[in-house]
Amino acid sequence: MMNRIKEVLIEKDIKQTWLAKQMCKSYNMVNGYVQNRRQPSLEDLNRIANILDVDVKDLIVSSKEQK
Repeated sequence: MMNRIKEVLIEKDIKQTWLAKQMCKSYNMVNGYVQNRRQPSLEDLNRIANILDVDVKDLIVSSKEQK
């Protein structure tokens, strides 16, 4: 699975450091999500969507689109 967190942060002009602070997570953890080196849990994905005020579906790349 791939995520679109990086694209959404760019669209909203939000820094990873700000998101990390909002989530009470380390910058390295959030950077791993943003760079798609690791994937957030569904709970964290929902938190990110709420913090960024987007639908959780906007943070996910559809597996159908990847083919």
